Amino acid sequence: MREKLQNLKNEGLAQIIQATDPAELENLRTHYLGKKGALAEIAKELSRLEPEEKKEIGQLFNDTKTAIANALNSKPQILNLKPQLDPTLPGIKPSAGHLHPVTHAIEEISSIFEKIGFVRVRYPEVEWDWYAFEALNEPQNHPARDELETFYVDAPENSKLGKVVLTPHTSNGQVREMERTKPPIRMINIGKCYRRQSDVSHTVMFHQFEGLVIDTDINITHLKGTIDYFVKQFFGSKRQSRLRPYHFQFTEPSFEVDVTCDICSGKGCKLCKEGWLELGGAGMVHPNVLRAGKIDPSKYTGFAFGCGVERTYMMKSGLKIDDLRLLYGNDIRFLNQF
Repeated sequence: MREKLQNLKNEGLAQIIQATDPAELENLRTHYLGKKGALAEIAKELSRLEPEEKKEIGQLFNDTKTAIANALNSKPQILNLKPQLDPTLPGIKPSAGHLHPVTHAIEEISSIFEKIGFVRVRYPEVEWDWYAFEALNEPQNHPARDELETFYVDAPENSKLGKVVLTPHTSNGQVREMERTKPPIRMINIGKCYRRQSDVSHTVMFHQFEGLVIDTDINITHLKGTIDYFVKQFFGSKRQSRLRPYHFQFTEPSFEVDVTCDICSGKGCKLCKEGWLELGGAGMVHPNVLRAGKIDPSKYTGFAFGCGVERTYMMKSGLKIDDLRLLYGNDIRFLNQF
């Protein structure tokens, strides 16, 4: 009897859930709760049970009857709430995603440089020490080669190319591009870089775009003109750039590239330095780097520059992003704004 009631309850509730119209519900009500229904037939058998068993089975009988009755009473309300299908109405389009803001920035940067003859290339993220440091005129004791600054890969060393690293900059593409093609060279290399640093303007993984131009009679005015063109195209005509003397092993002379800060409009804030934000480094390609790429420095000169994509994008006019880490926080409320 216990199993019979349980099966009846399960069967009744399943049929009520699947019912799609009021007439079907009335037939189920008659079948289970009617005077000659399934539960009425079971009620006749209760009188023949022993007193102790009758109490337990009686409680189960009442639970089954209540469950079926409640389901039958609530189902019509659910049916009335179901929307009627109108085949003439247009379909509801599913929500569509969009490209990440960093991807948008990379596409825009590529487009700007392609308009002035730069060719987009891509070189390895997992790189040999030779291309990441040695060929770029960085000595063995240079701080950038310390394990506190660079991610080294646990892999066998190459007798000529050295250790394996996660490339800390896209400058590894400079000598690779010189090996691949000969002057005139005008490349833009965009890829991921890795460094052991993280704050409002740095992340351990970031994207960088590297420009390299090599030809006869290339000088600093060509570098400044290229940087100015990019700043006006990407940031807007009101933004300004400057080259600030600095030191890099692979360029001589070397500069840091600054652009006026959009967060404070050049007045000075927590993100910038007295109204200027550092975007990256630049300079004339060092003769030793040209020699590493099998190019004669007495015949050719060149300039190079490297800037972080995220740092560049966060200073785009109107965005006012004051923490680079927001771009990789995966907060949909933030990303949906772009």
